[in-house]
Amino acid sequence: MSDQPVTRCGYVAIVGRPNVGKSTLLNHMLGQKVSITSRKPQTTRNNVTGIKTEGADQIIFVDTPGLHKHEPRAINRYMNRAAGAAMKDVDLVLFVVDRLVWSEEDELVARQLENSRSSIILVVNKVDLLEDKNKLLPHLQELSNRLGVAEIIPLSALRGSNLDRLESIILNYIPEGMHMFDEDQFTDRSARFMVAEIVREKITRQLGDELPHQMAVEIEQYEQRGPVLHIGAVILVEREGQKRILIGNKGDRIKQIGQQARLDMEKLLDSKIMLNLWVKVKSGWSDDDRALRSLGYDDL
Repeated sequence: MSDQPVTRCGYVAIVGRPNVGKSTLLNHMLGQKVSITSRKPQTTRNNVTGIKTEGADQIIFVDTPGLHKHEPRAINRYMNRAAGAAMKDVDLVLFVVDRLVWSEEDELVARQLENSRSSIILVVNKVDLLEDKNKLLPHLQELSNRLGVAEIIPLSALRGSNLDRLESIILNYIPEGMHMFDEDQFTDRSARFMVAEIVREKITRQLGDELPHQMAVEIEQYEQRGPVLHIGAVILVEREGQKRILIGNKGDRIKQIGQQARLDMEKLLDSKIMLNLWVKVKSGWSDDDRALRSLGYDDL
């Protein structure tokens, strides 16, 4: 008779419309920053995997781009396909919504999930921001009747409230199986991908609505020289005006972005980093399938 403990391993997709807190939820569940966050909708563009291993249990979370109704460019269509693909072949879906809000885009996600073979947990996020807590219970009851989900969990991802309860419920849906990843691995994404995402996060946070979504980051240099990791990143924008905004007065904006990104990179990679950023205009890249593939937005 074997003394080996029974191990469990399963995939959990985190889905929802843009800006409901999916990436914040993933980061707080892991206790580790894997997915970039900002107040701007559609910050997440790719499916990002976060791995949590505790003892015999391994949960593989897939953070998805927010599903949105309008698909004006190829990049938007890519994000919707990426989110749709993540809903298939997982053991559990966390459908994240924002407090008492229910929009057309929430309805779009709900329709996508109608054909899901996975169990669905409705995660009602940001409940700490509710002014009238008495409205929550009737809202949860209405959603339960409408959606037919397995469970409903109100929580605050940012404050970390009720996350332990969510995790214990998730584990009920994780099947027995061998672990897919080493216990110290927290994502399947490459370091190059992670550093590009860090740069993109700092730009998005710094510029808010000044710079639309027509911005991408490409890592052109990633080279260890002794104790220093040299990273060179090109930031692609679509117009000269966007380039000027990004560089700022006498280069002060791009310098600030670089300083903030370097600190996060050094923390992530535990290495001293020399970071160089360049801004390049590449008109129309966000609506060009070939350009998107060259930037790592693979067709799904």
